[in-house]
Amino acid sequence: MDLQNRYLRYLALLIILLVFSVNELWVYLKVNSWSEPLTVQIIVINEDESETTDRYISSLEQGDFEKISAFLSREAIKYGVRGKPFTIIQLEKGFSSRPPSLPDEVDFFGNIYWSSMFRMWSAWALYQGNIHHADITLFVKFFDPLKHPILEHSIGLQKGMVGIINVFASIEYTGSNSVILAHELLHTVGANDKYHQENNFPIYPFGFADPRKMPLYPQAKAEIMGGRVPVSQFESEIPDSLDAVVVGELTALEIGWKSN
Repeated sequence: MDLQNRYLRYLALLIILLVFSVNELWVYLKVNSWSEPLTVQIIVINEDESETTDRYISSLEQGDFEKISAFLSREAIKYGVRGKPFTIIQLEKGFSSRPPSLPDEVDFFGNIYWSSMFRMWSAWALYQGNIHHADITLFVKFFDPLKHPILEHSIGLQKGMVGIINVFASIEYTGSNSVILAHELLHTVGANDKYHQENNFPIYPFGFADPRKMPLYPQAKAEIMGGRVPVSQFESEIPDSLDAVVVGELTALEIGWKSN
């Protein structure tokens, strides 16, 4: 009986993955046309299980994330995309399941294996939680900044259109949290990083908000996939809100907002 139940679970998972694969194809077509908004669901996780994080999560409302879709709508208009490119359709709290941890050493095959495991976990976790599947799913892990002053990198996957976002559970980080969420959200629709991996400094010219500015430094804003505001040749700052961020031309080209 146990063996039969195991096979039934495997069959259920395969069916879920098939449904999600068909959905991925449909979403891919939507992304290429931007004819209608992509739906986004935010799955909130109290990663450190602290009372501070729990209180912060309890205070969150769906409207707190609408500023992200408003920012992307504002930027899309610059490239002739009308309407809202993204719509936050739901905020899910009290999610107890945990995504698979990133491998200690990341290589090509390790990335493929982990991303496959993550996508399978995501499909199964949403099914078990009876959570409606949106076009894009972001699992947002919150941490008490006093206990976890440094967080792992967040990740957004175009394949599967899912992401794991690590952010701080504090109102003073609300703006920078939104920048990180918007950055990873654009990864899920094809945008690439535009900063140097070794020091996080934006790559010139595509990681700069205004690469034609004279003098070049200091920049006033950050390019969303560059991630930081270059203030000198060797210094850059994390933007404290989406008001200090733009979507650059190459990013717009990568996600289909701009044609060649």
